[in-house]
Amino acid sequence: MNDLYFTTPIARHVWETKYRYRKDSVVYDATISDSWRRIASTLAAGESNREDWQARFYDILHNFKFLPGGRIQAGVGTAHKVTLFNCFVMGTIPDAMEGIFDALKEGALTMQQGGGVGYDFSTLRPRGTQAYGVGSIASGPVSFMHVWDSMCATVLSTGARRGAMMGALRCDHPDIEEFIAAKQDRTQLRHFNISVLVSDDLMTAVNKDENWLLVFPVGEQVMDGEVLMRDWSSCGQPVPCKVYKRVRARELWEKIMRATFDYAEPGVLFIDRINQLNNLYYCERIHATNPCGEVPLPPCGACNLGSINLTQFICAPFSEQAHLDMKGISAATRIAVRLLDNVIDVSNFPLPSQAMQVHSSRRIGLGITGLADVLIMLNIPYGSKASLQMAQSVMQTICHTAYQASIDIAREKGPFPSFDQEKYLAGTFVRSLPCSVRQDIARYGIRNSHLTAIAPAGTISLLANNISSGLEPVFDSDYTRRVLGLDGNYSEYQVVDYAVAFWRSREVSKSLPPAFINAYQLSPTDHLQMQAAIQPYVDQAISKTINVPTDYDFVAFRNLYQQAYELGLKGCTAFRPNPVTGTILSKIEQEQTAPHCCNLEREAD
Repeated sequence: MNDLYFTTPIARHVWETKYRYRKDSVVYDATISDSWRRIASTLAAGESNREDWQARFYDILHNFKFLPGGRIQAGVGTAHKVTLFNCFVMGTIPDAMEGIFDALKEGALTMQQGGGVGYDFSTLRPRGTQAYGVGSIASGPVSFMHVWDSMCATVLSTGARRGAMMGALRCDHPDIEEFIAAKQDRTQLRHFNISVLVSDDLMTAVNKDENWLLVFPVGEQVMDGEVLMRDWSSCGQPVPCKVYKRVRARELWEKIMRATFDYAEPGVLFIDRINQLNNLYYCERIHATNPCGEVPLPPCGACNLGSINLTQFICAPFSEQAHLDMKGISAATRIAVRLLDNVIDVSNFPLPSQAMQVHSSRRIGLGITGLADVLIMLNIPYGSKASLQMAQSVMQTICHTAYQASIDIAREKGPFPSFDQEKYLAGTFVRSLPCSVRQDIARYGIRNSHLTAIAPAGTISLLANNISSGLEPVFDSDYTRRVLGLDGNYSEYQVVDYAVAFWRSREVSKSLPPAFINAYQLSPTDHLQMQAAIQPYVDQAISKTINVPTDYDFVAFRNLYQQAYELGLKGCTAFRPNPVTGTILSKIEQEQTAPHCCNLEREAD
């Protein structure tokens, strides 16, 4: 098969194994153009001017200008019984055996249809406490995470991919220290990303060198010992909690930082900030995220993702006149918002509760990919002040355009059902929007509660001929990439970065562009500053891995997370190569040993 849109063999492999529509022996998508037509026609079917919107949808899909989430590309317009949502945060796990295994079943059904899952395990009582109903002793949340891990290893999700999971635990749960150490054995919980839900109170206690209380709700039984009132996961109001242990806040923080430094996990989620900045603060409480952390969600919430491919909007690359077509990016954004909004109405849902939650908020997560390649083609070094300004300008354009586009759809189709004009406009993030946007929300409402998120976009970026993924820097100029096939076996491809390949096609040499820089040539602070530069224009969150050299000083590493908090980020993830997670011997191993967020088999593409 010859397809002019694929300039790299790995891109064709990704399409054929993940996104090309075939059923049994019948192949429906002869070319990638057929895939684009399938997506465009299905998502335009409900529009009154169907042909017009079909043409517009096809135009932004064409040549990979807009990359819908992988589940959309694989499932829309097919006969497969799958969900079009990349990931879900599952419902609250009841603290009872029957409820726990009901939750496990719901997770398996969700993963079977292609959705990754996120969980807050904080509702499960700590190890060693009495399970009063049967007189047995509780084994704690980490023990049940192993059950989920085994389930995930068994369930083969749609196509050439396996399910991804996020496990989160409150920083004041009595088993938090066990949770922090849970992945220090390389054989355990390999299907999980794990993150600690870090509260503002913990950060304050760390700064003041105070004690930190580990607590858990009392429940119906009478408890001896100290009891205090505390907000808790799944509880609508403060509940009595028993104090199980006092630790020094700095010692707990040190354990989190040491584990992350030595084992690359857990990540941290600044959960109070997530809730304070949630546009739906008035009707939901968030306790977990999707597996890669870019979409904080309430129980039963889902990710509806897509990325604007910035490499398709660069004019005169590598020349003195090189610039981004911001008008083109804005125009594509408006169409992409409508495309993603229509996904909600045609998708299957593994569970009725998920359908209800998704339809009530109509969240979408529009982001970017190819940023690092665009910077190279603009001759702007990643991490420089100019690169931060460029990234911020792009995200500001996408954010404000997306909100206006959602308002326009609301004028036509109505706002999302949970919209409360007064409370929505009082939200912290919404108050940061331009006055004209807020005035239009007041007048017409808005179709989608949330509109922006930065996903890893690893697999779809490979599909788009190996562009740099998300807002990450280029991994390297030339390397070997290993990808999973439909038969469960791996194939290896020699790949060249998109911008480098473009440069070499002009220079007829193996040289590197003047502004080329790879992930490990950047300082960890450079990574952090890029994430912080665009967070003000992302109403959800950002998936970003901070690459840390092996010989990086631990004190400086620990300060990175403090900086992340002070810079207003919603979470932080770092990867430092080390003997525990794998000695780095080659570029291919370096890519594949990164255990948090950036492994393609872990990404819910």
